[in-house]
Amino acid sequence: MMSSSLPAGDADGDMETLPLAAASDYASTATTFDPLLSTSSPSPPTPAAFPLSRASSSSFVDPPSYADVAASSPRSASVSSSTSPRSARAAASEYAHIAVSDPETEAEAAATSLVPGSAPTYISYLVTSARRCDHRRHAVRRRFRDFITLADRLAEAFRGHFVPPRPDKNTVESQVMQRDEFVAQRRAALERYLWRLAEHPAIGASDELRVFLQAEGKMPLPSSTDVASRMLDGAARLPRQLLGEETVSPPQDVVQPAKGGRDLLRIFKELKQSMVTDWGGVKPPLVEEDKEFLEKKQKLQDWEQQLSSASQQAEALVKAQQDMGETMGALGLAFVKLTKFETEEATYDSQRIRAADSKRIAMAAVKASRTCRDLNTQTVKYLDTLHEHLGIMLSVHTAFSDRASALLTVQTLMSDLASLQSRIEKLEAASSKVFGGDRARLRKVEELRETIRATEDAKCCALREFERIKENNKIELSRLDEERREDFLDMLKGYVRSQRTHVSTSKLSCFILLFPANLAAYAEKIVDGWTMVAEETSGYGRNSDVV
Repeated sequence: MMSSSLPAGDADGDMETLPLAAASDYASTATTFDPLLSTSSPSPPTPAAFPLSRASSSSFVDPPSYADVAASSPRSASVSSSTSPRSARAAASEYAHIAVSDPETEAEAAATSLVPGSAPTYISYLVTSARRCDHRRHAVRRRFRDFITLADRLAEAFRGHFVPPRPDKNTVESQVMQRDEFVAQRRAALERYLWRLAEHPAIGASDELRVFLQAEGKMPLPSSTDVASRMLDGAARLPRQLLGEETVSPPQDVVQPAKGGRDLLRIFKELKQSMVTDWGGVKPPLVEEDKEFLEKKQKLQDWEQQLSSASQQAEALVKAQQDMGETMGALGLAFVKLTKFETEEATYDSQRIRAADSKRIAMAAVKASRTCRDLNTQTVKYLDTLHEHLGIMLSVHTAFSDRASALLTVQTLMSDLASLQSRIEKLEAASSKVFGGDRARLRKVEELRETIRATEDAKCCALREFERIKENNKIELSRLDEERREDFLDMLKGYVRSQRTHVSTSKLSCFILLFPANLAAYAEKIVDGWTMVAEETSGYGRNSDVV
């Protein structure tokens, strides 16, 4: 028996150093028994890659969750793999360094309060950046409202592009979570958001992002007008539009969506056009004729459903691995208590042998618990690609909505032109019946022709905007297909590699347990299965260089 080779005295001496009261502490147990933690030359401590759960009542270290990974920096996730597709895209961007740090609480500049010390405050972040072509490092202070302004400006300037969505404000979470934890998660989310913008081929080189990262002082980009103010402006313009003073939207306005609220008459016209087309069954003057786009749009909708299901299964897998790690840790602690009892009450050699066996089981269980925790970290790191691409679908829907909105604007203007032309024909026909012509009708005809010319100009601008959005959609769909192939290939290779490494480590731990023949055999079968998967999928890495 393996345990007979160990001197009983050594086992007794080791067991005496474990007080029973401290057996519930997982960290002390791992330090005592885990050979990876109790080395003679301890390495310097490294910061935790993922935050610990404050809500957990147990003393175990919680494995990372999807929320933790979503809040972590994309740079830290690719440190170990410098050849990953994400790190390659970051290396191809114009920015070599982007960081969000040093959150500070500041008071509103124009805020006044009757009670001292109760003035409204906000949190600002230090945003540092450096371009590859410029060795100078810029550092500016930005608040969350500035990030909202940046997102609004990018949404207006890059219609049809898959603009990465900004982090939500999360007002409810800010009230429920601990303040420091909430600020840390928001800081990491904002840094991740800026890196996604910098990695985008079009947005990374934009003036909007450059001004946001480099302009010192107050945010230079004009802030967005709230919905209430836009609706008030639109309501003030509506009487003049109904009286004919402002019958046509300026060309610079038709290139933006009507849902902003500044032009209520345009909103009503486009709503009418949409209802006539969808419910009335009337064929619009211009329809979506790009069959390739319609097919890709349908495939993306099906892909999103499959992606959502896979993301839910990945979350269930992470939860199951977390439960397994906690269970193995609890098993190790139970054998710690058993070892303590056997050591204190031992009077015969057989009892000391059982104590030594219990110690081995405790060591293996604690080590297996740590291995499960490490595996969970790797699982979340790689399978988070599912969650990330599910978030990208929000940008895809926004880009497709821009395309549909631009098409609706063109359809509405073409319908207006047809209606104006019909009114002119009726007025000319009625005027021709009057001897010498009807001057009032002829004057109205001239006004309608001026309106037609202005509407034609607006239609040309709207049509050019629609074609520009179509081209942006085509470019972005091609880019999304390429990035999706690279990301998912990297995810599968990394996940298979982590599973194979974990099972190999678990196989070594099984030989220390009390029933090595049974557990080690199962572990060997598992590692053989993952090894076969790794060999069968190794060809994708070679083929990816050719495709």
